[in-house]
Amino acid sequence: MLQRWLGAVLLGVSWAALADKTPEYGVALEGFDYPYPVRYFEFDSQQQSLRMAYLDVQPEDANGQTVVLLHGKNFCAATWESTLNALSEAGYRVIAPDQIGFCKSAKPAHYQFSFQQLAANTHALLDSLGIKEHLIMGHSMGGMLATRYALMYPERVSQLVLLNPIGLEDWLAKGVPYRDVQAWYESELRSNAEGMRRYQQATYYAGEWRPEFDRWVTMQAGMFAGPGRERVAWLSALTYDMILTQPVYYEFPRLKVPTLLLIGEQDNTAVGKASAPEAARRELGNYPALAREAAARIPDAELMLFPEWGHSPQVQAPAAFHRILIEQLAD
Repeated sequence: MLQRWLGAVLLGVSWAALADKTPEYGVALEGFDYPYPVRYFEFDSQQQSLRMAYLDVQPEDANGQTVVLLHGKNFCAATWESTLNALSEAGYRVIAPDQIGFCKSAKPAHYQFSFQQLAANTHALLDSLGIKEHLIMGHSMGGMLATRYALMYPERVSQLVLLNPIGLEDWLAKGVPYRDVQAWYESELRSNAEGMRRYQQATYYAGEWRPEFDRWVTMQAGMFAGPGRERVAWLSALTYDMILTQPVYYEFPRLKVPTLLLIGEQDNTAVGKASAPEAARRELGNYPALAREAAARIPDAELMLFPEWGHSPQVQAPAAFHRILIEQLAD
């Protein structure tokens, strides 16, 4: 008990020290290095010219298949670093975009965010690269986007992989109160590294923390601490509204592609859970139950559960997770 208490105290001290050293990244995440060269796709959308950052990792010994990786709400293409390495080593070409409004991509002052629009942007990027059939893998919010993409372009998707996706339930229907965009914006302006770190430890890593996780805290916190913090917070608010008001849950039965669900059972993510009534809050984010329900609702689904992992298995246990992922894709 004493060791656990001392560990908590020391961890609190280190978090406070790191919070004081939060870097200030640019509005397009300038100053934060990605593991591979960043490329840009320039296109017109909603009466403006935009550019979409992406990673295109080519394997040394290609197997002829391409995997498209879609990041989550608090993530970037760079967060897929270990997955990019594992898949390319296994022979896959890997494309990992930053969606418009996120990370190193354009952050327009005015944009109508929808999963349909983000899916269309991703589709246009892949067309520009000459990529037709591909696997698509979405994590967290990226799972909602990957689902929408597979519903819109089933002929292009050979397999859909959902890694701890959010959207396995409709939070508003379950009692989460609606929060308007201005309220989300004011909340996001208060974001800081210490709060992000505590949330990630509890949700992403099942209570575990290792020094290598700090890189992803500083990536996110650095944008909220930088000179473009108001724009970053505003777009974060808009995308929270998109997530809450555009559920994909009801359309799972319409999926027409083979789907693999990879779920860390220690995940408890539920957008808006903190503001829900206590009775509703207890029922939200129950990933073991939600995963089984989703697998039953998706026509051609396979479910794999991981009892010890949280929201981000690819970061929490990269070697074990990617060994399983590569085996499943090969099968």
